[in-house]
Amino acid sequence: MRFLLYNIRYGAGTGRRVHFPFPFSGYLKKTGPQLDRIADFIRDQRPDIVGLVEVDTGSFRCNGDNQVATIAGPLCHQQVCRSKYGLDSLAGKLPLLNQQANAVMTNRTILGRTFHYLNHGMKRLVIEVQLPELTLFLVHLALKYRPRQHQLLDLAAIVARARGPVVVAGDFNVFRGAGELDGFMAGLGLVSANPRGLPSHPSRAPHRQLDFILHSPALHSLDFQAPQIPYSDHVPLIWDFEVLGQNCRVAA
Repeated sequence: MRFLLYNIRYGAGTGRRVHFPFPFSGYLKKTGPQLDRIADFIRDQRPDIVGLVEVDTGSFRCNGDNQVATIAGPLCHQQVCRSKYGLDSLAGKLPLLNQQANAVMTNRTILGRTFHYLNHGMKRLVIEVQLPELTLFLVHLALKYRPRQHQLLDLAAIVARARGPVVVAGDFNVFRGAGELDGFMAGLGLVSANPRGLPSHPSRAPHRQLDFILHSPALHSLDFQAPQIPYSDHVPLIWDFEVLGQNCRVAA
């Protein structure tokens, strides 16, 4: 099976165009051409599961179109998406911000889906998707260290309730290094799909490992890539794996 994780920055692009004519003005521009490049790249990888962080579900910058549907359509993937802010948060009520989401797409059978909200930070959403082979948790954690540590405690309690193999993936924003996740991983018995610690940010010259795919040992890694694609400020992560004891490998 192939899992692709990508923080696409709402299709806003990267580099100077995001900050011209004033800082972060790129977030207010139309995202069509850049999203087309992202969609083409994802389609070419032929993933079975996709985790999208920072996706727009229908604001003015994408002409009211849902970016998840735009990407998922050619792949014939099912979609699970939700605003990444808390249900009662101010950000969840503001135009543009209330369309900023995370999403899971897959060609596997979805047995169940749950939206959890962490107790700390601004970005609180945890998407849980149950598939026949595993349960996936998609996250985007806080920028600040202390709220992020509280979020990891909340997240550990959520993941611990899952049965069978799990994948916990997303943008963890561990600016103090991957060591921030040591206790979280040890407590749940998870390992990283990226044992070499390949960096994922910024895409122009990656030197930080902010994006992670963590998984149960019952999921056996076959290959891991972090291609330096310049369509977002993050690079995508691509993980090929199989479930130990099951003949469910899908050729890449």
